Amino acid sequence: MGSVRRAVAVEVESPPPGLYAVEEAYRRIVEEAAVYVAERGRLEREKYSELYRRFRELYPGLHSQLIQQAVNQGKEVGKSFLEARRDGRVRKPRPEVRRVSMRFAEQSWSYRKTAASAAPVRLALSLSGGRREVWIKPHRRFWLYWWKALRREAELASTLMLKRRRGRFYAIFMFDVTPKRKPSAEAAAFDVNENSVAVARMPLLSTVDAVVRWNRRYVDPAVYSVRTDFGRLAKRYEAVRSAKLEELKGKYPFAGSDGEEKVQNVTDASEEGLPHPYPPQT
Repeated sequence: MGSVRRAVAVEVESPPPGLYAVEEAYRRIVEEAAVYVAERGRLEREKYSELYRRFRELYPGLHSQLIQQAVNQGKEVGKSFLEARRDGRVRKPRPEVRRVSMRFAEQSWSYRKTAASAAPVRLALSLSGGRREVWIKPHRRFWLYWWKALRREAELASTLMLKRRRGRFYAIFMFDVTPKRKPSAEAAAFDVNENSVAVARMPLLSTVDAVVRWNRRYVDPAVYSVRTDFGRLAKRYEAVRSAKLEELKGKYPFAGSDGEEKVQNVTDASEEGLPHPYPPQT
């Protein structure tokens, strides 16, 4: 099972003035790239390189990864505009970008330092003139996913998004959460009739338990056990028989079928007053 991505927005406390300038430059890059894609239908590799070089000259203080992310985002906006115009949802001749979500890639913010921190409350962003530290206001939902990241149940994505809403900036963290595998607890049962369809939600554990109890009551035959002690009687009989045989072997060691052994046995039996071991046959 793959991971699930979850986004958590955290408010930025006292954003620096340079953040507003970066946002405006980022918005202009996105809008220009979107207009080009809307007019030409695509963004060629040569044109991509040309736009990147021109934006680097136009905004020298802007991080290179921010420019790349802005051009890529403008390409996505242009394609979405073409699809919407093809479906008749918009009638404007060109796309207009009013708000943007700035994407800070791994090298344009303190990703490694933040990922290795036990309790991140500050971020370092690449703004005009270098790195600037900003404070964030973590909340309960953020700490929940951060605790999962510390326990290796989630992984912090390398891309950080910053978005302004109602005059406030928010840092949006993405977590790739690995869901826990649990057995299914419920199942849906459908009964399709001629004029109606019945749907029922059945808990699996209680349903299986009810089926097992029904089987025990109506399906399995009744089995009765009677104690006979035949095994104990057989062991006792074997012990008595073995003892008697040992006693007879001691008294008649030469018991056999030839004449001499019969005479010996008759003599022993006569001396002890025992009955004749081999009575005469008539």
